Amino acid sequence: MILSNKKKPHLIAEISANHCGNFQKAKNLIKTAKINGADAVKIQTFTADAMTLNSNKNIFKIKHGLWKGFKLWDLYDQAKTPLEWHKKLFEYAKKLKIKIFSTPFDNHAVDFLEKLGCPFYKVASFEITDLELIKTIAKTKKPIIISTGLADLKEIEIAYNTASKYGSKEIILMYCVSSYPSKSSDFNLNNIKIIQEKFNCRVGISDHSNYDKISELAIAAGADIVEKHIALKNQKKGLDIKFSLKGKEIHLFKEKINSAYNLLGKNYFYRSPNEKKNIKFRRSIFAIQNINIGEKFSKKNIKSLRPGNGLSSIYFSKLMNKKSSKNFTPGQPIDKEIIKKLKIDKLT
Repeated sequence: MILSNKKKPHLIAEISANHCGNFQKAKNLIKTAKINGADAVKIQTFTADAMTLNSNKNIFKIKHGLWKGFKLWDLYDQAKTPLEWHKKLFEYAKKLKIKIFSTPFDNHAVDFLEKLGCPFYKVASFEITDLELIKTIAKTKKPIIISTGLADLKEIEIAYNTASKYGSKEIILMYCVSSYPSKSSDFNLNNIKIIQEKFNCRVGISDHSNYDKISELAIAAGADIVEKHIALKNQKKGLDIKFSLKGKEIHLFKEKINSAYNLLGKNYFYRSPNEKKNIKFRRSIFAIQNINIGEKFSKKNIKSLRPGNGLSSIYFSKLMNKKSSKNFTPGQPIDKEIIKKLKIDKLT
């Protein structure tokens, strides 16, 4: 299994375009991810001409959003991680002992990454309908992470079934909102449970928001992998900078999702020893008058009061009209052994 440690959620640090075309910055981003506790780092593998046409036609221009004004080809050409960097980045990550993998955007990218020994792959949200790409990745027999932004359940089902049919043994679906940055109102975290129940697989979240609570609540909803874009400390420029964690923010974010995961606790009903110490402050049954052997218990001589030193109040009605087997004085707790002496059934 990939990222299989069940003791904590896993953080994937997405470099994307925040290397800004600088190889040393790309290496520094990998190092920053490692230092700040990311479990894996992800890059993207594409060339501009594999993504779109170098055309000035109006349909190839971005008219709104974070990248408004860009021509698609220019955006991708600026955002790409040059192919000639890949081998060195994989070697550097291996040296730092952090997992590295990639999102390929066409079949040639998959073939290229296979030669580098890429351990697993991710399908980007905008490629979820590219079934030929999913088939090619699945045929490697390696684990596949599929991001589900923009997709309806039927499209997710087709992608999932295609990956399964063509060889993927491990498929992880990532709940994603494909708006940049994402607003909190864009999210429906119940989608995580819906996807989990429908496909019976691990589910993560690819979070493009600026609200840490989104990922924390996603963990509570069942996600165990979180992907976030990262940048360097004090980095000001980058195509994805507006929704990226910077430097030590990565470490703080990891602590927050770990805390959210720890709050989920155990997979069985549990009360901590620390909490159980306070059971003494529950109510229990006390004598409020002198009670002699053979005298019947009644609401006149016993009462449910704090603390919990005596017989649990759950037995109060069971004691009614039963004859006491011993003497009690006012303020004395009715002892727990009396249910045995009076042959009162224990409540289970």
